[in-house]
Amino acid sequence: MSGRKKIKVLVIDDSLVFRETLSRGLADDTGIEVVGTAADVFEARDKIIEWEPDVLTLDVEMPKMDGIEFLRRLMPQYPLPTVMLSSVSGKVFDALQAGAVDFVTKPSVGSQCTMESMIAELKVKIKIASTANLSRWKTGGSVQHQANRSRIGWDPQMIAIGASTGGTEATLDILRQLPADMPGIVIVQHMPPVFTKMYADRLNVSCRLKVKEAETGDPVVPGWALIAPGDRHMVVRKKGAGYVVECFPGDKINGHCPAVDVLFESVAKEAGRKALGIILTGMGKDGAKGLLSMRNCGARTFGQDESSSVVYGMPKEAFQIGAVERQIPLNRMAKEIYSIING
Repeated sequence: MSGRKKIKVLVIDDSLVFRETLSRGLADDTGIEVVGTAADVFEARDKIIEWEPDVLTLDVEMPKMDGIEFLRRLMPQYPLPTVMLSSVSGKVFDALQAGAVDFVTKPSVGSQCTMESMIAELKVKIKIASTANLSRWKTGGSVQHQANRSRIGWDPQMIAIGASTGGTEATLDILRQLPADMPGIVIVQHMPPVFTKMYADRLNVSCRLKVKEAETGDPVVPGWALIAPGDRHMVVRKKGAGYVVECFPGDKINGHCPAVDVLFESVAKEAGRKALGIILTGMGKDGAKGLLSMRNCGARTFGQDESSSVVYGMPKEAFQIGAVERQIPLNRMAKEIYSIING
């Protein structure tokens, strides 16, 4: 990374062994510089002021004050891109809601995750976090249109959503505003196994829609939202007068399983003009080509705009290739979905 500024990272963890292991592991990356470590959030507060890091790594479980409460207090005053470190727990969603950009799972006895694989994943997510837009709570923004196409007689039967970094909160923000009589919704959110079930359960208690982690054979019906399992691709299949989903293991597409492109391509093929496709915040290009296929088959297509995206990667790629009919700020997305579904 000659000539490029290193990403300054502050590691916050109450375990001395873990802090040292993380520091050594991250230091192997020529694009990252660990400027300091902290054993608790009060020490971290002082070191944030002293070292002015670009990114924090923060343990969820901390003495004196846990990482989630620290984030709730920090972000309104001093917003910093933060990657959480957590055991397998629903608390990561509280952390994301408090302002964390992403999370990685700590190794545990019997898990397939090793310290080496966790550090490798952490390096990637630190680099993504360093580019994150932390102004997503701001309101405003305008709807931007690409060339309009005629949609006379459009009969929406399905909504397909794809998201990655920042998408857990974006999807929650949208779904909790929608009424229970919306067309069936199918969702791919880049997330590890187990966490997708936790996420679906969390959405289910927060929304008027019914939400569940998808299983093969689940019908796509009004009032329900299905979330692809964290280690399975998900597609829709025509069955009689309706649709069902199929979930299956497979190679990573665009670096992901589940992949948004896999879902969107199936929606284009099976539902065609009877669908609405939405691509939300996330790094990379997953979903862009699939959304273009949907638009070419007559579907309506929305993309989250740059100002409200935590990472304007996936929506940007889709917009640049002509896949996005309308770019919409997150705080207006649910209203636009409702309006277009209801004609």
